[in-house]
Amino acid sequence: MDGTVLVADDDRTIRTVLTQALTRAGCKVHATSSLTTLMRWVGEGKGDVVISDVMMPDGNGLEMLPKIQADRPGLPVIVISAQNTIMTAIKAEEAEAYDYLPKPFDLPELMKRTAKALAAKRVAPAARPDTAERPEELPLIGRSEVMQALYRLIARVMNTDLPLLITGESGTGKSLIAQAIHDFSDRRTLPFVHADAADLIALEGPSRLLAQVKGGTLVIDELADLPEEAQARLVRMMDVPGDHAPRFIASSQKDLGAAMEGGGLRQDLYYRICGSELHVPALRERVEDIPLLAEHFLIKAENEGAPHRVLSEAAREVLRRFSWPGNVRQLENTVRRLALTSRSEEITKADAEAVLGPQAGPQPEAAGFANEKLSEAVGRHLQRYFDLHGDMLPPPGLYMRLLREVETPLIEIALAATGGNQAKCADLLGINRNTLRKKITDLDIEVTRRRKLM
Repeated sequence: MDGTVLVADDDRTIRTVLTQALTRAGCKVHATSSLTTLMRWVGEGKGDVVISDVMMPDGNGLEMLPKIQADRPGLPVIVISAQNTIMTAIKAEEAEAYDYLPKPFDLPELMKRTAKALAAKRVAPAARPDTAERPEELPLIGRSEVMQALYRLIARVMNTDLPLLITGESGTGKSLIAQAIHDFSDRRTLPFVHADAADLIALEGPSRLLAQVKGGTLVIDELADLPEEAQARLVRMMDVPGDHAPRFIASSQKDLGAAMEGGGLRQDLYYRICGSELHVPALRERVEDIPLLAEHFLIKAENEGAPHRVLSEAAREVLRRFSWPGNVRQLENTVRRLALTSRSEEITKADAEAVLGPQAGPQPEAAGFANEKLSEAVGRHLQRYFDLHGDMLPPPGLYMRLLREVETPLIEIALAATGGNQAKCADLLGINRNTLRKKITDLDIEVTRRRKLM
């Protein structure tokens, strides 16, 4: 790499790591913990790329992006943030950030994106809609790779006119995503209308809906459950041209391709609505987000009058190991109940198990996957991950990221099975004890000595 990189982060460790890595790669680096200093450097014409945190002691990095673009049009800014919500991704996209990475970030991945930014020839950005009056918080939270990919895809499709299909299990947040896409899009000042079969089948239903939505967003829940007549009317609505045509968003828990092949969904409707698809992962597919979501719901409950509560590490583990058939909605209801029923400030393992019931223990495999091989389960997960990126490839480094995701739970489960005895665990895994110790340190795995499994 060749160029000068400006790094702004209030975490000294991050500044040191980035300075060392970028210097070894051939870059000149100026690092600071102050946005004021960063903006002075930008104003002086320094830097070919900026890497900036969002929350800084003297301001918000995202709010500085318009000024950076005004002072230095085309200067690439890579945003890094521990605020792993859809709001951060959307604001970074709207502020014309060159790229966005959640913390903790993968250093090789950040280096690759920095190299790409240094090589890119940026053009001055077009004006984007103001977001000052938009809500600051949405309950779409997650630092897992699948959620971050989903956030980036939402930001890309938000202001297009393409019909949008949102798929996912019940309770994953499909309605929240539809609402967020409307609230943060160019149509946000226009109506947001839900339509059901009765609305579509009524004699003047389609015309009333079009008059009601007035070019805003029309949402059709559970598309595959619509009767044939409602589907036919929806097709005709989507074919109506005009300057005030709404944006159509549909949701479904079912496999629409299978529904179409089985005759339950019109082919012409399927191809019209599948212009762009967002798949919302089930909670069991992003287990690492469960503690983050639980903390969010505890704070929300406290703000609404519940007692102050914190989760013990053992309670977090109970929540992580639960199957969550009702997904995020079930998790929120569970956490609210824990906030009210826990006898002490710290929610214990016993509290969590009492609320979740007998299913809080090891779960049987989901129906339909009882005999599934590990390679098949990994294949399903990877295909869904690729699908989240639409027609784009995932970020480079997928092989090592996947190995890390498999390696951590493997070692954690093996340690639990051997009661935390590292010698027995190394023997079980078939690796050297020193190798195991290094992996425990590198992966930040907590080792607890207890009675081993027989």
